[in-house]
Amino acid sequence: MSLLTDLEWRYATKKMNGKKIPQEKLDYILEAARLAPSSSGLQQYKVIVISDSALLERIRLVAYDQSQITDCSHLLVFAAWDGYTDERISNVFNYIMDERGLPHETMDGYKQVILDLYERSGQEWQAHHAAKQSYISFAMAIAAAAEQKVDATPIEGFLSEKLDELLNLKGSGYKSTVILPLGYRESEQDWLVNMKKVRTPKSMFITEMTMADASTDVDLPAPMNLDSFVQK
Repeated sequence: MSLLTDLEWRYATKKMNGKKIPQEKLDYILEAARLAPSSSGLQQYKVIVISDSALLERIRLVAYDQSQITDCSHLLVFAAWDGYTDERISNVFNYIMDERGLPHETMDGYKQVILDLYERSGQEWQAHHAAKQSYISFAMAIAAAAEQKVDATPIEGFLSEKLDELLNLKGSGYKSTVILPLGYRESEQDWLVNMKKVRTPKSMFITEMTMADASTDVDLPAPMNLDSFVQK
């Protein structure tokens, strides 16, 4: 089976049957999410895994009564940093340097460059930027689920402030960004299961460009080689 075949198979499941996912399949999906790329390798997000039925019932109340939340096997909650700080970034870089057997100061120059950029961009931009990184991991989890023939339903329709309260994320430095119920489809009760998968035609989705198609009136900045800020 190819990834494209797996993605053709998957859809946003509307009704799940409550069947549990084997642990090895769940581990595979979570590992795919963990291995996802992120800006500067910071992995500025985490995944909260929930299978407790009582907690899922409460989450359903802040997610517009969507039944997948209580009928799923496991609910993945993706939560991202609410901003960037020297301490958070240093902790990640120091861990990376330890794992690679390099001095902590190896990345000091690069770290300062991104800290300066993030600081002047403001807190709202920082939270939005971190949230975008979590979506890369989220997409990897969806693809891995399809590969394992596990159904998954991307859900942004929930009250994030309430969910953060439920999961004790308030004051933790994290905010919920998106949730993903994992489980198995209840085909007889799912109105979407036999519907044709529809996507934008390739001719409209893909645009190939050359310099002749690009604007020549843009005031471009001088080139910056970020490698020069990493101590050798």
